[in-house]
Amino acid sequence: MALDERVRFHRIQQVRAHEYVADQIRRHIALRLIAPGESLPSERELTAMFGVGRPTIQLALRLLEHDHLVETRRGRAGGTFVSQPAEDAAVKEELILRTLRRREEIEELLELRRTLEPRISALAAAARKKHDLVAMRRQLLGMSEAVTEPDYMRYDTQFHLAVARATGNRRFASAIEEIRAELNDVISLLPESDTWHGRIYGEHEAILAAVEARDPVAAEAAMDRHVASSDQGIRAVLEVIRRWRGRKR
Repeated sequence: MALDERVRFHRIQQVRAHEYVADQIRRHIALRLIAPGESLPSERELTAMFGVGRPTIQLALRLLEHDHLVETRRGRAGGTFVSQPAEDAAVKEELILRTLRRREEIEELLELRRTLEPRISALAAAARKKHDLVAMRRQLLGMSEAVTEPDYMRYDTQFHLAVARATGNRRFASAIEEIRAELNDVISLLPESDTWHGRIYGEHEAILAAVEARDPVAAEAAMDRHVASSDQGIRAVLEVIRRWRGRKR
């Protein structure tokens, strides 16, 4: 039997590049790294960022538009903008139900985060460079100046990613990005108050101080306290949702 009759390789699916691009942008939107109402980079800029052709970018944007994640505006001030999330009761209820359906998965993510992030902070304290500290301080400043909840949560996410990047291990940053994206729904249900924000900010300050002091033990402990506090809030939200769902039946 001839070799070409026995071997069946699959062609590389170059046409799926647009799905990869769409997924990357979708994750940034989910993580609030691109805020509602904010414009995406231009098609030309996206082409350079992803290293793909313009048709690939256009197909990716169509996917995102189909999912109501972005909208295109024409004219001099036009472009592609992240859609403003609807705040009506039906959307809120769908968010709650989606969170309830994923409760077991969320529990697993919380356990993973509680195991991983404190250790990452310890490694960051040992390996961090000056530019890592600058990045962390920039995100803390953004949190202190944020005027909307999406902006606040975007800087919160960026702070955690900056700590992970300070380890010098890109896998840690990817893992934290994945966890944050998967927890986005339930995090968005946490209370929006000055007291809650102040608590998170103070915990972040303690993490930064330990990383800056090159104290792995203190950095691990500070992140552990922060993650434990966040977990407590998320688990409280899950319990409220469970009871809410029980009353709806």
